[in-house]
Amino acid sequence: MRQCFIEAEQRLYAQAERSRNPLEQQQCLYSRQLIQQQRASMERVFMEGVRQHFSGVGSAREIDTPQSELPRRPLELLDPTEHEQTVALDKLVARGEARHGTALFELGYRFAVLASLPPLEGETLPLGPQALAASFRDALSGPDLPVEHRLLVLQSFDLAVVQGLSTLYDTVNEHLRADGILPQLRAFPTAPRAQVERPPRQGGTDNAPAAFNRPTPAASASPASAAPRSDSIAVLDNLREMLAQHRAGQGALNYQGSARSATPEELQLALDALQLHVSDVADQARRELLSAQALRDELVAQLNTGRPSGSAPMQLSDEQGDTVELVAMLFEQLDRQVPRAGNAHSLLGELQLPLLRMAVSDQGFFNQREHPARKLLGLVAEAANDWLDGPDGDVDRSLEAKINQLVDRARREPPSTGLYTSLLADIEHHLGLLNRKAQIAERRQVEAMQGRERLEQARHRAAELMSARFEKCNPRGLLRTLLERAWSDVLALTLLRHGEDSEAFSQRLRITDQLLGQQPVSDRHLLQAEVESGLQQIGMHAEEAVQVAQRLLGIPASTAHASEAATATELALKLKQRQRLGENAGTETSAATPAPAPAPSAPSAPPSPESPERRIRQRLRQLPFGSWFEFIDPNSGGITQRKLAWHSPVSGNCLFVTRRGLRSQEMTLEQLAHEMACGRVSEMPPVKENLLDRAWHALTSQLRQITSGHGPASRPGASM
Repeated sequence: MRQCFIEAEQRLYAQAERSRNPLEQQQCLYSRQLIQQQRASMERVFMEGVRQHFSGVGSAREIDTPQSELPRRPLELLDPTEHEQTVALDKLVARGEARHGTALFELGYRFAVLASLPPLEGETLPLGPQALAASFRDALSGPDLPVEHRLLVLQSFDLAVVQGLSTLYDTVNEHLRADGILPQLRAFPTAPRAQVERPPRQGGTDNAPAAFNRPTPAASASPASAAPRSDSIAVLDNLREMLAQHRAGQGALNYQGSARSATPEELQLALDALQLHVSDVADQARRELLSAQALRDELVAQLNTGRPSGSAPMQLSDEQGDTVELVAMLFEQLDRQVPRAGNAHSLLGELQLPLLRMAVSDQGFFNQREHPARKLLGLVAEAANDWLDGPDGDVDRSLEAKINQLVDRARREPPSTGLYTSLLADIEHHLGLLNRKAQIAERRQVEAMQGRERLEQARHRAAELMSARFEKCNPRGLLRTLLERAWSDVLALTLLRHGEDSEAFSQRLRITDQLLGQQPVSDRHLLQAEVESGLQQIGMHAEEAVQVAQRLLGIPASTAHASEAATATELALKLKQRQRLGENAGTETSAATPAPAPAPSAPSAPPSPESPERRIRQRLRQLPFGSWFEFIDPNSGGITQRKLAWHSPVSGNCLFVTRRGLRSQEMTLEQLAHEMACGRVSEMPPVKENLLDRAWHALTSQLRQITSGHGPASRPGASM
């Protein structure tokens, strides 16, 4: 259960990372926080539900009431949330009962012997998937989660709890068998009702090729063989059927002949030897992908190496050859979507043989979309493509070292689901740290941009108030320089801190009017102290602030050293040369960030009401934060991807950041719309599929083209 909640939190965090809608991202993070806060209470509710199911074993069942005698109830609308959750739970229970059919059959009989009841099944079986799912549903009713997040948590429950129940069932059955409870029981369960009532698929997707429908000796004793086949298995059979059709038309691709087929153990030994051989060659050759034909030839050579003369040669079986060919084609399609000379290409070359070893030993690599080896392959490819092969050129050395460490473990250790689960958790943890660092850096850039935006608005308002007073009286000399260059910053800072309706800001305006002679001055020394305090708040040194206030108000210096102070002309010159409030914010920020892209060219004339720029600008104002754009360098043609982290609804200023959250470029919405109209900037469409999903779809399309005779492959192995 703890692993279930950890998995759900990771999924919600990953979904928030991929989300391009700030509201959706906030909802994902809020749901994740709710799960973290209420995890302990949900665990207690779940365990209490399990206890109640155990306590209910042997209790008197309610007598079923005939349907005609049931009281009539008014019709009510079906709650969509309740319906979707019920459907998801039913599917989860059906998969669990099909997966653990044998153990559940024995467990139901043994519990029935203990309670002197007919065989227990469904919700009456305390440890059955239906009883556990009902308890988990009660636990999940605590936090107020949206329906899509509830379904996500149910998926995590299926992966972390239901799929791993076989060990629990075997342990309980063995314990009861050792205590003499039906020690000779043998399970021969009938097909579950869900399988009997399951309608056939349209289009013949369940018709696997004959080469893969041959019964095995263990088929009659395995309940999994009688379970309904999932869509992913049907897709795999379709792929192999297309390969069989292609081999029928291309005789050179036939694997079977007079040679003997290799056993799984012999194939694993050949793969180990091939991997050691590839590791011993030059580094550049080790990083190149092998085609399907090259993989087959290398494996056949390894299988026949060291065999006595006169013995029958060894070949790959149909299923082994299909696995080799599908893995090679998958890596080929995946390689087409990453830079040819990048780190992702090299990593694919190093992962090809380890993943092939896993696919040969575990058909779940093809059958399960959430298989840890498949997820690791997609995640490593995405990480290398996004973080190591980015256009910025700043490779994250820690991520590079982590990926190399994971690849080295995958090559050295025997293939297993546990190994790839460990590798997957390791890389997900490291990428989570990188994403959190990027979020923190991006948040700092956005906050700095918002601070500068508020400062500019405050300075603009202070300048308006000062201009209105200058129209009534026109000061000159040191007083005008002070009010324009320093005291307006004091007004802006006070406006930022306290607001325009505050007493502090009203006091600053009264001091301004007193300096201009618009209001009487009752205490000149108090006025001097107020002026000195305001000037020091904007960064002026105390001695300089005293000199300016005394010279401005005509108060003589109190010390001999102060009497040697600068003249009014010198003070006015210092004020003009002084750096204004907030002018150094941009330079300080850019010092720690890479150089921004070239400044966009401003539009020569305001766009007409029907111009493309106006339509683009209206579209940009509705665009959510987190949208990605491509900037095209007109000189080199290079493409740089940047994320729109924030734009101001008031001024229209936009902030673009890199994938690491560092500031890249600032421009206005008008400039961005002009660049997009000129074709130098384009909005990237939302990516709904990752690299691995696109590779699977491309692989399916390629096989369909080859089978139909319209594909690019005109000879055996040409498409590999």
